Amino acid sequence: MNNTYEVRYASSPEAVKQYDTEALRKEFLVENVMTKDALKWVYSHYDRYMISGVVPVTKSVELVSVDPLKSENFLDRRELGIINIGGTGTVTADGTEYTLEHKEALYLGQGNKNVVFSSNSGDNPAQFYLNSTPANKAFPNKKIGLNDVEVVELGSPEKANARTLKKYIVNSIVDVCQLQMGMTSIKQGSVWNTMPAHVHDRRMEVYFYIEVPEDQAVCHFMGQPNETRHIWMANNQAVISPPWSIHSGSGTSNYTFLWGMAGENLDYSDMDICKINELR
Repeated sequence: MNNTYEVRYASSPEAVKQYDTEALRKEFLVENVMTKDALKWVYSHYDRYMISGVVPVTKSVELVSVDPLKSENFLDRRELGIINIGGTGTVTADGTEYTLEHKEALYLGQGNKNVVFSSNSGDNPAQFYLNSTPANKAFPNKKIGLNDVEVVELGSPEKANARTLKKYIVNSIVDVCQLQMGMTSIKQGSVWNTMPAHVHDRRMEVYFYIEVPEDQAVCHFMGQPNETRHIWMANNQAVISPPWSIHSGSGTSNYTFLWGMAGENLDYSDMDICKINELR
């Protein structure tokens, strides 16, 4: 089966207070994002956000609808963001080929019917990370190359949070309904991302951690600011952040993560900052 899915339901802050380690990981951690020659979706009931990844090694992989969508084609009522973290690959959408080099992105709007993922070489396959959200309007497809992204330098070495943020799929670069995606790389010697932490009750968010060395890990913090929890993350794992939760992490080495979000608005700067010395 090339396309499978699992459903994750939403949890309230009060319920999450009672979760032990196993329950937290079951509800919010996505352990196996990248799948060889297949798509395995996680369908979250937070803003009906969908997360997946595909590594075409021996064959091309077609995007097909899954049962929760109740639609003939996957993108009949959805939009899709794609960031390639592997070797060169191609996404074909209704006959148009988009070649994506390492860390290039593609936005596919509502209404695309036939979408196929392929690698230029099985020895160095593409690794397509996918996020999808409901859409109410059909915007044009658009490739986002490395020269198209908006780059923001954040943090400082003194606070161990120096990092480079790259905005790929935001409304200042590409027309979207609600999907936003980007990438943040932690600089050598720094370990913290998104610190000071924040919440934005208007949007949920998903972090996908990459470039984490095999013998290292990232401790991802979540929960309400006065009631935090943590999940230990390995390379190529994603974590779902509810709208009411902080989303911040500290690694045992530097690393990179891809972020994606959706919800009430497209204002990237709309966030409620938490005072560091008041976190609990």
